[in-house]
Amino acid sequence: MAAKSKKTEYLFSLIRDGSELTIWNQIDLVWRLSLPAIFAQIFFVMVQYIDAAMVGHLGANPAASIGLVSSSLWLIWGLITSVTVGFSVQVAQRIGAKQDEEARSVLRQGLVVGFLVSILIALIGLVVSPYLPNWLGGPPELYEDARVYFLIFCLGTPAALLGFMASSMLRSTGNVKLPSIINIGMCFLDAFFNLLLIFPTSDYNILGFKLTVPGANLGVAGAALGTILAELVSAGLMLWFLLVKSEKLSLIGRKGSFIPEIFCMRRTFRIGSPIALERIAMSGAQIVTTMIVAPLGPIALAAHSFAIISESLCYMPGFGVADAASTIVGQSIGAKRPAIARRFAKINVLMVMVMMSAMGILMYITAPWMIGFMTPDESIISLGTTVLRIEAFAEPMFAAAIVCCSIFVSAGYTLFPSLANLGSMWFIRIPLAYLLASEFGLIGVWVAMATELCFRGAFFLIALSRFDFSKRRAIED
Repeated sequence: MAAKSKKTEYLFSLIRDGSELTIWNQIDLVWRLSLPAIFAQIFFVMVQYIDAAMVGHLGANPAASIGLVSSSLWLIWGLITSVTVGFSVQVAQRIGAKQDEEARSVLRQGLVVGFLVSILIALIGLVVSPYLPNWLGGPPELYEDARVYFLIFCLGTPAALLGFMASSMLRSTGNVKLPSIINIGMCFLDAFFNLLLIFPTSDYNILGFKLTVPGANLGVAGAALGTILAELVSAGLMLWFLLVKSEKLSLIGRKGSFIPEIFCMRRTFRIGSPIALERIAMSGAQIVTTMIVAPLGPIALAAHSFAIISESLCYMPGFGVADAASTIVGQSIGAKRPAIARRFAKINVLMVMVMMSAMGILMYITAPWMIGFMTPDESIISLGTTVLRIEAFAEPMFAAAIVCCSIFVSAGYTLFPSLANLGSMWFIRIPLAYLLASEFGLIGVWVAMATELCFRGAFFLIALSRFDFSKRRAIED
């Protein structure tokens, strides 16, 4: 692993020093960063998959209660992402420009601002959690479980945000493997904590041996608590490696102010605010979609929720490649290598489209097993399988949209992709879903989703072909 890490750093040094990279050097670097990031993203979704599978075996109503508030939790993750990106883009470009001390200054400010924002989000969640299930239009029998699940996740926001911030900062230095390993470990911790917290004390026969596993029998609340505990452990490890062990960003023994500076905050606001507005509006669109689905009943709501989680396993490789693209393109732009940045962008987009095309085929074939793993209810399995197979056809263009958006953000251009995502969601997906749901139910909603993703991917591909990589807005504006 040490030899591989040295090779990765060597390839990054070629970018920062202005040296020439062959096409094979570029493909090698993209693959080295993408592979661990892909595994990390898949295991991150596995946390949700584990929660859904364990709760799904409690019955349709507990599963539907999580599905009811899941789109609202995406809003929280969107805010976490926007705060993190506002700082991590600056760090990646500073490192690419060989300005390590300035990068550390941005990191200090990011930790302070991130923690304060996470406290605010937790307090807002505490206030709105009693009313949210009713606002979303779910049936009354889902209210209590949905309220508790949402509340616990909101209270765990500080751990989630600081862990995500630390992970993004490590990736900005080119260290993708370590965050990936820790996120994989978090997946196993989540399963372990869930087993202890969701179910009552139970006996299991393993290879002829009787094993008694203690359980708190907390149901849906146990699933949320298990995830928060896993995130706490993960965040602690991420921060330790970032602040103590990182060669480029460690803060131990280095003097510096944690007080936010106006110039850094202005850049952060310019980069992060369009993303925050986009995430709010995008999550709002997803919440509206949930409100369209909720009147269709618990079966449709559970199938919708399980299908979304199952599809995530298909498109998370796209976000893994996007993480790699953000780091490589960001450092290339910071080093004033626009031609290299453009070539890296093309390699990343082509790679992810091929990869997610294959994942779409696999999802189409395995859809019944993917849904069946999370619930024994045949009605949910049948409906979830149908909508997953519809979505499989949109995966290649969804891949293009994910990575192109990340490339624009890494260059410091966040307003354009944010507006593009918003327009696509609100003016294509939502109206089409509303029209088709009345006639075709949940199937109509997913036809609308697939149609919108194909349009969005095509739009971003055209925009990327015309993009100017010669500017580096994050550190020059």
